[in-house]
Amino acid sequence: MIARTLRMRLQAAFALLALACGNAALAQTDVPPEERPRPLMQATALETAPVVDGIVVGDPAWEGLLPATGFTQVQPIEGAPATQDTAVYIGYTNTALYIGVMAYDDNPGNIIIADSRRDSPLDETDSFQVIIDGLKDRQNGYLFGTNPAGVEYDAQVVKEGSTGQFGSGGGGFNLNWDGSWTVEATITEQGWSAEFEIPFTTLRYGNADEQEWGINFQRNIRNNNEIVYWAPLNRQRNIERVSEAGTLQGIEPPASRNLQFTPYGLASWSQGGVLDATIADQEFGFDIKYSLTPSLTLDATYNTDFAQVEVDDAVVNLDRFSIFLPEKRPFFLENAGQFTVGNARQVELFFSRRIGIDDGEPVPIEGGVRLSGKVGNSTNVGFLYMADEGIAGVAPQNDFVVARVNQELPNRSSIGVLAVSRNGDGNVNGNAATDENQTYAIDGRWGIGDNLLFEGWYARTDTPGLDGDDKAFAAKMNYDSAKWSSRLNWTEVREDFNPEVGFLQRDDYRRGEFFIMRRYRPQGALLEVRPHMSILNVWDLDGFLETVFQHYDVHWEYKNGYRIDTGVNYRKDGLQEPFEIVDGVIVPAGTYSGNEVQIVGHTNLAAPLSLNLRTNFGQRFGGDRYLIQPTINYRIGETFNSELTVIYNDFDLPYANGDFSVTLTRLRLSYSFTPKILMQALIQFNDDSEELSTNLRFSVLRTANSGLFVVYNEFDERSAGSPPPGREFIIKYSYLFDVLD
Repeated sequence: MIARTLRMRLQAAFALLALACGNAALAQTDVPPEERPRPLMQATALETAPVVDGIVVGDPAWEGLLPATGFTQVQPIEGAPATQDTAVYIGYTNTALYIGVMAYDDNPGNIIIADSRRDSPLDETDSFQVIIDGLKDRQNGYLFGTNPAGVEYDAQVVKEGSTGQFGSGGGGFNLNWDGSWTVEATITEQGWSAEFEIPFTTLRYGNADEQEWGINFQRNIRNNNEIVYWAPLNRQRNIERVSEAGTLQGIEPPASRNLQFTPYGLASWSQGGVLDATIADQEFGFDIKYSLTPSLTLDATYNTDFAQVEVDDAVVNLDRFSIFLPEKRPFFLENAGQFTVGNARQVELFFSRRIGIDDGEPVPIEGGVRLSGKVGNSTNVGFLYMADEGIAGVAPQNDFVVARVNQELPNRSSIGVLAVSRNGDGNVNGNAATDENQTYAIDGRWGIGDNLLFEGWYARTDTPGLDGDDKAFAAKMNYDSAKWSSRLNWTEVREDFNPEVGFLQRDDYRRGEFFIMRRYRPQGALLEVRPHMSILNVWDLDGFLETVFQHYDVHWEYKNGYRIDTGVNYRKDGLQEPFEIVDGVIVPAGTYSGNEVQIVGHTNLAAPLSLNLRTNFGQRFGGDRYLIQPTINYRIGETFNSELTVIYNDFDLPYANGDFSVTLTRLRLSYSFTPKILMQALIQFNDDSEELSTNLRFSVLRTANSGLFVVYNEFDERSAGSPPPGREFIIKYSYLFDVLD
């Protein structure tokens, strides 16, 4: 009753807030981005390459170049000039693009440096980022960034990042892509400066002798929570919005001549575990990358191994549906957005974790090839072939093929097709003729104006023995302006739809989802207020209501970096069959509904010590559930970072053994000796299964995620009858050769 009353009151407050704050928002840039003048800058051919030491002022290579200046805020005051000046210089030689940045600051003592690990977030530190659209298709690009410590941060952006964080490789925004480039930065009396050297072999661009590229720059001035751009953007956009980037003129890149060879050697030693044995092993393999054209790349891999990759986060599944674990393996992450079709973390038609992993256990990969990139100015192509070795009686030997073609159209629009195939040797099901599966799909998107986007896909599968209704489809609408954001989605998955090389959170359902949010920029201490609501309904194909989730919330974001989210939820769970929520606790079939209060918030995440807290208090499965999830972050300068997270769930359910709690504790530690030498630890403990796991990694990076890796893993399951603790020690070394350099 209390939760219901709170929900009703918050709904009323939501409406009142929308009315009261309507005239309180600050003035914003109302001119549509496509009607604004697109900023231009000129690249200069350099007679002498800069000395890449982070010092821009005084380096003769930059003298006489005209910089890009005149940055504009998106926060805290949208449309206002930046409070500090920024000058960006761009030059090139016959091998590389060079970018010099002078980030002026009236008080260099206010500069904040939060981290120096490769790809560490740039949001809570002073930082600079550049996005480069070398093909000038206004949809895709490469992102490079740094902070005053000289961190290397890079990512791929596909379709302006709008497809979200897909597990098959980052989808729209792929932070796990690692290019070959260098950067140095330093703090000076004038502020801080940085110099980038990006080889042309790392970029993708057209064939013309002289070219124009899309480009934009972002600077974060973290002391006053300020974000500024060279090409102006509205408050709801970020640097991934390639269609609104400026233009870089005068680039004369060389013809494509890129061949990279990266061999590796690995030695491992393991003891205990399920086999309760001591095993020593050695492995050798290699990767090859060859640019067929400046925009089309062929990759090959042999005896692929991912021992250096961080282990998965431990999870506790307290619901009926499949848990999603994202892809982390580098080979599958590069250009993976080209192969992405579906709904993120719900229905992914290609999910690369199905290759080389069977029920959470690794399966040796023999090798494979991938062709990805662009043909002409607007046709994206992707082809992937991979073969694993299988495990006799456990996992078949599989050949995987994925083919993708996507035609880009004006104004963020496109149409594409996807085909995915798995062919097994039948060593598990006993019949190679039926050990196969195929998925076929067509997808498209249609942008209308600057804010409205329609998307959809339709797919079918072919599985021996499943001859019924084997299709699935989705239709989506997204509207995103400076003031309003809304989504309307519909998805259907029929009973025999079976993408075995994909991911299904659940099957046999219809799903409808609606979301709407209003953004306000009031004066005073508040940066932005975002009242919003979302409604989700899921039915099975017979019309039985399986899930209802209604969420009413207001985000209160402050200019000092603090944030509080205050909301209430209404849930309904329809169970046609009982399920075991934890060992020994059965939730009976039935329909359960209830309310809960949700409060989420964090302090200033740029501070050396910060706190993030999530709490949910309410009803679940006919009883009460309390979730408390605090996260404490502590850092010392940019070298030491720590994060402690505790996820505590307490249930009081009205059936046998229904009073229980589950706690998952996760500790991350890292120490950066330099931006390229790093020690990391991930320690996790699940008190329900009594599992303690430790992952220690020491890395000395050279370039593009190659170098020396030393890894120690330990897994200890302490419950009765468990195998002895498993321990593993691995040394891996890889080296990238630029064969044509």
